[in-house]
Amino acid sequence: MFNAQYFRTFITLVETGSFTRTAERLEMTQPGVSQHVRKLEQYLDKSLLERQGRRFTLTEAGRRAYDYGLRLFSDHEQFRHSLDDEALDTGECRIASPGSVGLMFYPYILGQQQMSPGLTVSYSFAFSHEIVADVLTGRHDLGIVTEPIRHAELDCRLWHQEPLCLVVPADFAGTTLSELMGLGFINYSDGVSHAGTLLRSNFPDEFRSMSQFRRQGFTNEVAMVLDAVARGLGFTVVSRLVLETSPWQRQVKELDLPVTEHETLHLVSRSGSRVPRRYERLLEGFREQRMRERFGHGEMVSPLDSFLSDC
Repeated sequence: MFNAQYFRTFITLVETGSFTRTAERLEMTQPGVSQHVRKLEQYLDKSLLERQGRRFTLTEAGRRAYDYGLRLFSDHEQFRHSLDDEALDTGECRIASPGSVGLMFYPYILGQQQMSPGLTVSYSFAFSHEIVADVLTGRHDLGIVTEPIRHAELDCRLWHQEPLCLVVPADFAGTTLSELMGLGFINYSDGVSHAGTLLRSNFPDEFRSMSQFRRQGFTNEVAMVLDAVARGLGFTVVSRLVLETSPWQRQVKELDLPVTEHETLHLVSRSGSRVPRRYERLLEGFREQRMRERFGHGEMVSPLDSFLSDC
């Protein structure tokens, strides 16, 4: 029968190199230590030690049993801490978001994981309808979506806003809607919606719909859309998160507009479930960092709406 205590005794024996010191550390008798080792050898059906009087060396099976035992107790501790919903720096986080968010949020989370080795993160880049489906099935604890979700089994709360940017090729000299129409539009999953919102606010007398614009292409990967813009193939409208993380920043430029519109991000979780506090730490930490980067301080422009305490 499997007995974790036998592995614990064996690991201590290997680390102390002595039956006597093992017995003292574990508050056992020396015959008790020997019995645990024999029981473990019987369970594994392998000799773990080569004994030479009071001294011993590990067999190949012993070395492998020692390595397995270390992993066993490490996994056990990680699992135990993951059950603590109040812990801020241990446990697993399962999050999904569109690429526009994940391009900056995921690297931020990795940085937090480096500082908190007990934290593990599973992060998926997906479209909103996929995120909703995966949260409903329990694949993710938390989803980030660009539109509010109304579903009887889901809670949805406002989280964060990022400005929308009208991005054109670096050598584009136009400023009018007709000049943008001549340039053409590069689309992606949220492209039409974002572009329509921004253009309607800034060209209210001229803009009717996105059907006015010649479509110059489409990509389902928002991180790549600025490649097409950089090549002079058209313009697009993306979140500032996308523009700031793009390798094509020097080949494109943001067109100055008088009215600012935002991509509004919402948090989605299953109704009645309580999202552990480690999520709150990541979410609030990222928002504070964005505020400092954009405004030079950590003040929130749109409150988190008590998402985690209300779930």
